[in-house]
Amino acid sequence: MLSKEKEAVKMFFWVCLSAIIQSFALVSFSMPVNIYPSGVTGFSRIVSDVLADFFNINLPFFYLYMAINVVLAILVYSKIGKMFTIFSLLQTILVSFLSARLQPVHMLDDTLLMAVFGGLLNGFGIGLALTHDASSGGLDFLSIYFSNKFHRSMWDYVLVFNCLLIIATGLIYDWERAAYSIIFQFVSNYVITHMHKRYTHEAIIIITKTPETVIDSILKNVRHGITKIDARGAYKGEEVTMLYTVVNSFQTAEVVKYALKGDPAAFIETRKSNNVYGNYYQKPLN
Repeated sequence: MLSKEKEAVKMFFWVCLSAIIQSFALVSFSMPVNIYPSGVTGFSRIVSDVLADFFNINLPFFYLYMAINVVLAILVYSKIGKMFTIFSLLQTILVSFLSARLQPVHMLDDTLLMAVFGGLLNGFGIGLALTHDASSGGLDFLSIYFSNKFHRSMWDYVLVFNCLLIIATGLIYDWERAAYSIIFQFVSNYVITHMHKRYTHEAIIIITKTPETVIDSILKNVRHGITKIDARGAYKGEEVTMLYTVVNSFQTAEVVKYALKGDPAAFIETRKSNNVYGNYYQKPLN
């Protein structure tokens, strides 16, 4: 297991890379064609533009973005992992700093392509932070907090906020800009949900004749409960044991590997588990 110092260095690297990619997506794809990203980033952009366009007040979005993130970080600091909060806040600081200083790189002329590829990069940048126990701040703070509390992904609720953001964009400016923002956000959210598997679950069923060796192999490496069920094969009538467990999706391959290490002849089935209730162990964020 990595020491805390090595783990912190590793997280710092991924958070920095995440911030660079997200900032590049915002500066080179989102901002040049007035596409609004999702969450607090998009909200900050809209407020900044409204203040400039209707009230002649110049408030760069990254200042507002930073202020909102600091407030949210203070609210959740004691309720989710401290390292998670600190590195997430670092990510938002870097995005604010880089967005204010990076020069846009002209790559495409078509707005639709800008929305698609910008969304891909933005989602990939945020996904990097999330898969390495940090986040891009903003609504991620609230989403992770409630995901920890209810053991399920909250990204669908974030989508509701983003829909309201899109409606505001259409009403204040124009619906074409809102439509491109929808594409940007949809692509970004698609990438994030496929990268971040912390709050999705899979059930694993193992049929084995040597249950104890399989259980021992799994529990030495993964902290999840396993249920033993006596069973009998219908074809040969042999006595077997069915082992049942539910794990986070990103752990499935690991559990299967250790199960087969305990019994190479085991029969294993995995299936998606939509919701988990009761006493389920969720590895805490640091």
